[in-house]
Amino acid sequence: MTRPHLHRLTPPTLGNLAATGLVLALLSACAAPGDKPDLAQAPRTDTEQWASRVQVESRPDEVLLVPHADGLSPNQALAVDGLLARWREAEGREIVVSAPVGGPDSGVAGNMAFAARQRLVAMGAPATAVRIVGYDAGATPGAPLKVGFLRYHASVPQCGEWNNVTATKDNKPYENFGCAVTANMAAQLANPEDLLRPRDSTPASAQRRDDVFGKYRKGEVTSSAKDDQATGVVSKAVN
Repeated sequence: MTRPHLHRLTPPTLGNLAATGLVLALLSACAAPGDKPDLAQAPRTDTEQWASRVQVESRPDEVLLVPHADGLSPNQALAVDGLLARWREAEGREIVVSAPVGGPDSGVAGNMAFAARQRLVAMGAPATAVRIVGYDAGATPGAPLKVGFLRYHASVPQCGEWNNVTATKDNKPYENFGCAVTANMAAQLANPEDLLRPRDSTPASAQRRDDVFGKYRKGEVTSSAKDDQATGVVSKAVN
């Protein structure tokens, strides 16, 4: 088999390539994206400019529990139940149980952390949504056990500055055009965190998958049963 002919780069050739690379670098520097407006960040419509004025902030909603060697007291159990109700209402992501580490009561606080988690799970919280972590309490005696989650709040823009609504000679939208719609949408969100990131997808139904594959292997129809009420047939009711 004939070997391909290899060209050896001589010093003049390397010099020419270096000069060519320098010219290309200068040309690319002239066409740098910093010299052009960032079209991806610019509002595409007059109403889209209000979306960036909605500020979503988070703050912890938590209860502080004094560690007890006997576990949760009745009042502490009620406080944990109230926190769980607020977590459901806010559609929070996870509940974090923070136990103090390094203090004289760290062992008792650790047992309390597991007791608080068991209480939350027993009251209906998914086990995957309750996490136990530790925080440095130093040598502080009686450091509390923290049980909480992040609650999100949306700050909507202030609308109403319409100036002269009859000045339409320029055929341009008013300065507040779209503000009310954006503010109302942000205020109606059950969980403002949806403005920051999408929600986690729910797991697929393994039972439904097994049923479909089982019918497929047997040669049966895998679709759902026919519903006579969804056929759109004219009613035969007697007047």
